[in-house]
Amino acid sequence: MIGRMTGAATRGLLVALLIAIPALLLPGSDAEASQITLLVAFVAAMLTFLEYNSRLPSIVEFRDAPPFNRLRFMSLIFTVLVLSLIARGQTYPTMLTTGLTSLGTILGNAVDFPYSPVRLVVLMLPADASGDTVNLVRTSAGLAYLVSLVALAAFLVLVRVMGWPARQGAFNVWVNLPLFDPTAGGDVLHRLQRDARINIALGFLLPFLIPAVVKAAADLVVPISVSNSQTMIWTISAWAFLPASMIMRGIAMGRVAEMIQDKRRRAYADAHLQAA
Repeated sequence: MIGRMTGAATRGLLVALLIAIPALLLPGSDAEASQITLLVAFVAAMLTFLEYNSRLPSIVEFRDAPPFNRLRFMSLIFTVLVLSLIARGQTYPTMLTTGLTSLGTILGNAVDFPYSPVRLVVLMLPADASGDTVNLVRTSAGLAYLVSLVALAAFLVLVRVMGWPARQGAFNVWVNLPLFDPTAGGDVLHRLQRDARINIALGFLLPFLIPAVVKAAADLVVPISVSNSQTMIWTISAWAFLPASMIMRGIAMGRVAEMIQDKRRRAYADAHLQAA
């Protein structure tokens, strides 16, 4: 019980730190924005603590199948940290921020070709955006996209090479997929395979759909202002993290379907041998 509570508290603090990173690193944050950030960080930390301190599953998937959630969290906090350092370097440059900016500029320019996700993010900006803002968004998008691709490649290695999650012991579908109802109707295997394909397809489409939706909605609602550094950081982080997270979820659900299919195949083979 003490170990579970300690782990839940640690996860809560890490989530609060993730939310507070931009406010802590960026200069010029006003008191009202700091209070809002503190409130959101506290609420997120409490929800994370309650989720991981409970024995019963709630909403977090693959809770007992590490390092799925750890890898996603590490990619998100690293993205937010890097983008915050780049934004801080616009005012207080250091060797670290200059190096990250140079790396992001190289990556952003390399993948900024017609119809690429980075080009669509740049086109999402208003027509009157300054050149510095465009360069900053392109640099941030290039680095964020690289981090998401590295996280996705690492998870593929875990699944295909290291045999995740079979090496962790018995896999409990109910605990690790609390939002998946196996009694909702239809074959569980087919439903898992369908959900895996849908998540992977959406993950590939989201980097292209998100900028298009934001651009189209700018005429109907107040457009997102990337002139605010924190808004830019969270927008680019979400744009890079959500698609990679959905693809990882699809791969994970496909892996669970493979495990169920293999178990069924072995059960049918054993039953056939016993009947013979």
